[in-house]
Formats: sequence, C-alpha cells, structure tokens
Amino acid sequence: QVQLVESGGGLVQAGGSLRLSCAASGSIFSINTMGWYHQPPGKQRDLVAVVTACGSPDYVDSVKGRFTISRDNGKNTVYLQMNILQPEGTGIYSCYATIVSMEGGPLYGYWGQGTQVTVSS
Repeated sequence: QVQLVESGGGLVQAGGSLRLSCAASGSIFSINTMGWYHQPPGKQRDLVAVVTACGSPDYVDSVKGRFTISRDNGKNTVYLQMNILQPEGTGIYSCYATIVSMEGGPLYGYWGQGTQVTVSS
C-alpha cells in the first residue's frame, strides 16, 4: 500500500504565499514523476507543476515565475511553494506520484486526498 498525504493548505490573502507538502509512504521502491494539480470550485482538475526523479521541473504558463516545485527524495516528499497567490488560485491542490513498489515491479500512479487553498481578495 502507498499513501500520499498533503499538508500546508489554508487561507491566504491575495499576494500572499503558501508552501504545500506531500509525503509518500508505504511500500515504495522508487518514485518517478511527482506533481501537483489544482481543482478550482466547480471546475476540472488541471496540472500545475511536475518534477522528474532527477529534479527537473516543469510548470503551466500561468504559474511560471510564481510557483516552485521541488522534491526531497530522501523523504519521499514533494513541495509546492506558491507565491503571489491570486483569488483564482483557490481550490483543492492534490499531489500525484508515479511509484514502483518493488524492484522490477510495475509503475502505478497514486493521488493524495487534496488540501484546500483559499485566496481572499
């Protein structure tokens, strides 16, 4: 079994910052890509940022220069530093990771339960 647990969400004023964390635990041999998704109220979930196993990040255009994704492979944790947050950043942020549970095993995708971020204007 693998679990992803996010933390760090909350209420912040427009222009403020939050740092989200997502820790993977359980039966883990290796973690490939890790990423963060955002689901605004009443809308679909969309990718925000991803980071490869070797730490190479990629972002959607709307967050470039404001958000930073990083990971600590020793802690099986991915982070999302969000700066200059705007009200449209309100929603549930969920982490996603592709994980191999045993050597030679298949790669599966796992989701965290999500953490709420509310940006007030």
